[in-house]
Amino acid sequence: MIYSSPANLGVIACPGSESFADEMLSHLKNGYRRIFNNMTEEFSKRYKQKNEEILSRINFINDVINSPTNFQQAVEKVRIPKIKIPARFTCFANGEIKAEILESIRGRDIYIVQDVENRYPINFNNGELIKSFSINDHLMTLFVTVDAAKSAGAGRITLVLPVYPYSRQHRSKGREGVTAGRLGKNFEALGVDRIITLDIHSREIANTFNFMRLENLHASYQITRALLTHLPGILSDDFVVVSPDTGAVDRNKFYANALKKNLALLYKERNYERVTRDAADNNISEVRLLGDVRDKTVFMADDMLGTGGTLLNAMKFLKSQGAGKVICAISLPIFSGNAINHFDEAYKEGLFYRIIGTNAVYHEELLKREWYINVNITRLFAKTITRLHHGLSLSSILDNRSIIVKLLSESPSTAS
Repeated sequence: MIYSSPANLGVIACPGSESFADEMLSHLKNGYRRIFNNMTEEFSKRYKQKNEEILSRINFINDVINSPTNFQQAVEKVRIPKIKIPARFTCFANGEIKAEILESIRGRDIYIVQDVENRYPINFNNGELIKSFSINDHLMTLFVTVDAAKSAGAGRITLVLPVYPYSRQHRSKGREGVTAGRLGKNFEALGVDRIITLDIHSREIANTFNFMRLENLHASYQITRALLTHLPGILSDDFVVVSPDTGAVDRNKFYANALKKNLALLYKERNYERVTRDAADNNISEVRLLGDVRDKTVFMADDMLGTGGTLLNAMKFLKSQGAGKVICAISLPIFSGNAINHFDEAYKEGLFYRIIGTNAVYHEELLKREWYINVNITRLFAKTITRLHHGLSLSSILDNRSIIVKLLSESPSTAS
């Protein structure tokens, strides 16, 4: 068993990411408590000493190695250091943002959390100002926070970005910039060592970095578990997986193989001269179906839902082809503009049955919808941070096929 004290670990939550960060911190602390207890029991058996004696010795070593912040705590109990780093964020009248870190982080392993897609009002200036931010405002807040952490002497800086900003601008067509890659290089220039994100729109973005690492997590296990838990019996013989476009084939092929179901494909011709502005609009000029969906329960998975126009168009087409229930899984449920209202109308029309999404983006109204199933991914990020902090492999997290197979084998709804 490998263990090192988490006293050197620190998490900074940018404005708008507090909900995600606090849940992640709760998982981090519970995880360390389990590790500590398991290690104590193992050492107690190995050296034939009482748990209290082992705990006392471990705490002694940690107090010698780390700063004496725990000297006032009991020496024979599990002690989890304060991982969250207090910070103050100021938004000035002209829109400028300042980040101040309120305790020493010199030499520490720092993880900065930012929900760049949070559109809800957030607090600044010690609660005196409440303001909604755009993605660009959130990005600037992230930049000044990284700069503050670097200036404060952080040993290593990792960004926790459930949604990677500008990820849809990942390739150049004509006189366009590859903005997704440029952002990464800007983070590199600031001194960022690593980014942790969820289901990035294009894995090629990481190829534009010089030295910075990108850990791309997947919510497929959490989504599969939600599918089995909230929709029991749904995996019947008439269940089919449909890729909503050619770009999502690999993702849906993964689900089809894991669930042992057939895979169909929607092929779309797009007019890229049109810019989608809301869910009632899309740039699709023609749709074709490769496969059979008549009288079947359809499951579609995609990485991102913005205005939702493309997905609504796909739902209408599948219904026109005789599909039964339509279930969608979205890793990054952004629901821009008035998308929620458009999906309310589509649900009333019977175009879909359920949408499974993650809490990678903060929502309040969406969680109230009958048709929406929320999946919590903060534990996934907490496990990733723990492994990175201790220098352990991420293989079992980045490739989660084995645990999905185990989940399906244990589920009554998939038993033969």
